[in-house]
Amino acid sequence: MPTVLVAEDLESTLTRVPEGFESIPFPEDNPFSAEKWTLGKALFYDPALSVDFSTSCASCHHSELAFTDNQATSKGVEDRDGTRNSPTLANVAYQPYFMREGSVPSLEMQVLVPIQEHNEFAFNMVELCERLNEMPDYVRMTQDAFGTEMTPFALTRALATFERTLISGNSPYDQFKQGKGALSASEMRGMDLFFSSRTNCSTCHSGFNFTDYSIRNNGYESGDVGRMRFTTDSADYSLFKIPSLRNIALTDPYMHDGSFATLREVIDNYNAGGSSAYSDPLIRPLNLTETEINDLIQFLHSLTDEEFISNPIFKE
Repeated sequence: MPTVLVAEDLESTLTRVPEGFESIPFPEDNPFSAEKWTLGKALFYDPALSVDFSTSCASCHHSELAFTDNQATSKGVEDRDGTRNSPTLANVAYQPYFMREGSVPSLEMQVLVPIQEHNEFAFNMVELCERLNEMPDYVRMTQDAFGTEMTPFALTRALATFERTLISGNSPYDQFKQGKGALSASEMRGMDLFFSSRTNCSTCHSGFNFTDYSIRNNGYESGDVGRMRFTTDSADYSLFKIPSLRNIALTDPYMHDGSFATLREVIDNYNAGGSSAYSDPLIRPLNLTETEINDLIQFLHSLTDEEFISNPIFKE
């Protein structure tokens, strides 16, 4: 179980946001508390959440990898294959909807998905809460956080509280924007390309979190029906939520199915104008030179937040 810090210090530390960021949007029915966060962190790292005690949230979301796992698709209980690439949890607090196709409206509801998914935790929420209520540490922490025994409400709210505090915004790029550091010449050229009308990268990867959260086809199509799985509308075939680019150098492999191993492969696909018949109209050949591709990759590396991935408060 994690060490419990002084509540006031914990709240101050975990709810502070970087310059240029919005305040963390804690819901009215799930405000921050140190006790809730401590419970959520314990749950995040505990394989007791899976039916066979083999898999935890952290199995697919490693702090040193910006809470991804470097796998194309992750393994669940009994070594079952997942169907999609595990996304980063950095700045997940700001997402307006969840899952790759944007089908779940809140972080609290998203918590239910891996627990009950056959290829992930393969468990039942009622049985899981019964299990946790037999563990003295969870009895104590849940009582401290909610004044109740463990329930699905308490479990989902605690995990969501922990995940909302995973804020990343101190990369070399951020330090440069704040006048506290410098980028290399190559990174500067890459930044100019990224924000130019020539590439249009920043049309979709905009704002402080480098995403507008829109749902599009980004020039890649794998046979996964994407948002259509949720809406059943054929117009939504192969549409996926635009991901954040923060810490992107750490979150390989890329795309919803992990099919591109490197940033170079991703940029090559964009440079060629995509490879899908369902591409968004914004996708077009870029005609970047070799030097320009390398500069763009260098800029993307400048979005890596070393402080975030090494922060001991988020580690087990």
